[in-house]
Amino acid sequence: MTRFLCGPLLAASALSFASPAVADTLVYNVDGITIDEDGSVKRFTQLVFDDEGIITHVLTRGEERPEGIDFAMDGEGQVMLPGMIDAHVNLMDIGFGELILDLSQSSSLDNALGRIAAFAETNQGRPWILGRGWDDGRWGLDRLPTTADLDAVAPDRPIWLLSADGASGWANSLALELAGLDVETLDPAGGRIRRDTQGNPTGIFVGTAKSLIEDVIPAPRPEDRATAFALAQEKLLANGVTAVADMGTSLVEWMTYRRAADQDQLRLRIMVYADSLEAMELIGGSGPTPWLYEDRLRLNGVAFNLDGTVASRSAWMREPYADETENSGTAQMSAAQLRNRMSRAALDNFQTAVRANGDLANEELLLAIEELALTYQGDRRWRIEGATIVAEADLARFGENGAIASMQPLTLPAASVVVEARIGEERLAGIHAWRSIKSAGGILAFGSSAPSNSANPFHGIATAISRTDEAGEPFGGWRPQESVTREHAFAAFTANAAFAGFAEGRFGRLVVGERADFLFVDRDPLLSSPDNIRNTRVIEVWIAGQRVFARAGR
Repeated sequence: MTRFLCGPLLAASALSFASPAVADTLVYNVDGITIDEDGSVKRFTQLVFDDEGIITHVLTRGEERPEGIDFAMDGEGQVMLPGMIDAHVNLMDIGFGELILDLSQSSSLDNALGRIAAFAETNQGRPWILGRGWDDGRWGLDRLPTTADLDAVAPDRPIWLLSADGASGWANSLALELAGLDVETLDPAGGRIRRDTQGNPTGIFVGTAKSLIEDVIPAPRPEDRATAFALAQEKLLANGVTAVADMGTSLVEWMTYRRAADQDQLRLRIMVYADSLEAMELIGGSGPTPWLYEDRLRLNGVAFNLDGTVASRSAWMREPYADETENSGTAQMSAAQLRNRMSRAALDNFQTAVRANGDLANEELLLAIEELALTYQGDRRWRIEGATIVAEADLARFGENGAIASMQPLTLPAASVVVEARIGEERLAGIHAWRSIKSAGGILAFGSSAPSNSANPFHGIATAISRTDEAGEPFGGWRPQESVTREHAFAAFTANAAFAGFAEGRFGRLVVGERADFLFVDRDPLLSSPDNIRNTRVIEVWIAGQRVFARAGR
């Protein structure tokens, strides 16, 4: 006998886990939106999935329901979307970010120092004061913050604070002392220690130089990692994110995900990119792992950083920065090292994901892809992470050799504030050039770079179509000619993000044969203004036909 659930779809509760469906389940009376096999938007009214959470039917208005339905559920006319996929996160950092000092809302240096002092006072038992999110560009400083600034408010414990973009770190004198850093310390390859006129470190460490401090910070315990992962997963699910590409996963983090899965606590789908060739080989052996835990975990390949960020003046540029004329940024590896590392991964069919932000970094990476594509043929999907500033002549090359432009729209609002001062107006033509890359035939996969930016994909969609910040500024958008359509932004956070991680056919679209990963939201993002899209409320999240999140007080 067919059974029906009417009335409210489900009782509202935070992170409530449902038991698996026992047979074919029909969800009817929905305003469903997905990406069809040809990449176009398709609307539907009913969805059927089996007891393994695999979609068996997608029905449009007027189509007859299939026979053999054992359970039916009224969607009450709600908007149903595919689960959002974040194509670029630092997953464990999202969780640890919930446990440390958050400086993302600090409006000035004095405001940040006040927050640091208050955090130190209320966390007396912590051996280190750790935090992230500061942005000197927002503060309007004519200098970088220093050790002396930190020493004035919390001199009794070492302090390490990552910048908002994660490219720089800020340390106090005690942290430098524990790390043994002084005037004689050399800059590491691919990194830079900011110094005073006598050569003494001033407390700012850029690129690989961050490891000079980070290597002396006590490592988290396994139970700390489990807590951080649980917090990260909870935050992402609440934002409607059902799958992520985790960039720079360590062997320890891989084992954290495996332990969560073994304890039936892994809900997200995680496409893993190891933080080194060594970790890649230890996890994958002779190639990418199979999909594990019912398509919830897979090692795809390896992630590298070719350069830093424009905000920290560490993105690798063709010409010096306009506001620091002796600095052209920092390459974190040589051209030969880049090719050798990419070649080593490609030799065993591992995918590479290389972070490139400056115009010279992107030029060098595109050249490397062109050369390696001659040797390593087939479906490689070379990932370019960031692609923040690209020379106009190089934009068309994103449509060649199967390159994926994995970009983060939410980095644009901050960039629009500082980037012109950093590089000058004449080099702005190729900044966050989403439409140009799409027009050249490049594949756009969008992510957040969380925790550097909000993990809310609807914020990213709104920015991608408007080129404005949360306040709607600047009016008309910053360089609006590079905005994309709602449909293209939606695809970049779903089907394209899955394709970028070799997950097509498994999840990312609500089509027959893929996993029933879907959301109920309170508005149609394809019919809403950017402001309305930013205010989208995720009501429920389902993964493989199981509810994994329901908002309280819906």
